[in-house]
Amino acid sequence: MANVELKQVFKRYGDVEVVHGVDLEIMDSEFIVLVGPSGCGKSTVLRMVAGLEVISGGEIVIDGRVVNQVSPKDRNVAMVFQNYALYPHMSVRENMGFSLKMSKMSRDDIAAKVQEAAGILELEPYLDRKPSELSGGQRQRVAMGRAIVRKPDVFLFDEPLSNLDAQLRTQMRMELRKMHMRMNTTTIYVTHDQIEAMTLADRIVILKDGYIQQVGTPVEVYEKPANVFVARFIGNPPMNIFDGVVATVDGLRCVQLGETMFPLSEGKGDGLADGRPVIVGLRPDAIKMGDKLEKLPEKWHCTCEVVLSEILGGHSLLEVVVDGKHTMIAEVEGRILAHPGEIVPIGFEFDRMVLFDPETTNALL
Repeated sequence: MANVELKQVFKRYGDVEVVHGVDLEIMDSEFIVLVGPSGCGKSTVLRMVAGLEVISGGEIVIDGRVVNQVSPKDRNVAMVFQNYALYPHMSVRENMGFSLKMSKMSRDDIAAKVQEAAGILELEPYLDRKPSELSGGQRQRVAMGRAIVRKPDVFLFDEPLSNLDAQLRTQMRMELRKMHMRMNTTTIYVTHDQIEAMTLADRIVILKDGYIQQVGTPVEVYEKPANVFVARFIGNPPMNIFDGVVATVDGLRCVQLGETMFPLSEGKGDGLADGRPVIVGLRPDAIKMGDKLEKLPEKWHCTCEVVLSEILGGHSLLEVVVDGKHTMIAEVEGRILAHPGEIVPIGFEFDRMVLFDPETTNALL
């Protein structure tokens, strides 16, 4: 177990800079997820920590030791790739113990470590099978077992679940989290899937174009996004975004969206003058229907026209139009059977509204 620090880490390919001065401190035993769209630099950052990419500037520190010039095999990190990269002619047992065999560990010690890792990952029944005789999820667990037997200071995962179907991804997310709880090893995990990020991470690091946009717990980045990019990237469906203007109407501080008025909760927007343009963000699950309306103040109620509704098991997604102009997505509890064109009452949790600066797109505190 170890803490990991990235201090002003840069990566350049020729004249092209792809990672721009990343500063990040990862605590001992923490599960950190790097997330962002394709090309944001998340895998490059992971590979620099592993030593598979040479950094162009800055320092990488693992357990208090600067590892810029340390070879990958001497960093005591273990990496699990998107591609399982198992040896097809070897059994599960042999695949998991291969790195230990190459390091000249005794046969008895290898057997003990493989057995321990197989117990953690529930692979005991499959130890004598070849990779071709395993499911995708079982192969990924073997790849994880190959990393576990080394007892590294840091686990590195590069989109390990991308090749699995939806049901297996859900199962493997749970397995990964349970494994981390058992082993308590510092983990850095890369994914483009924000659901994986939200469910696995102690903290999420959101990247765009080689820059860190925000670092925070899943709840922090969901409820208090640092900018419009984070607001749109985190959350499925993403945050509803509108252009508005701060105003005072009949003594009530609000944001006006054309003729629509969104009241500001107490303290929200303090210091913003009337007439100040803002970008308004509101999460789909901050829009309420049915009996949930009773818990909201009357002034936060209105009606809308349903454009489309989707029932997704225990909750529903509705595309609605407010005042005939503002289209938004509502994520509501229960099975809402609403038809296109139907007028229905809705309410808003305006205390969860986020305001952003139109010029910088950063959140306004």
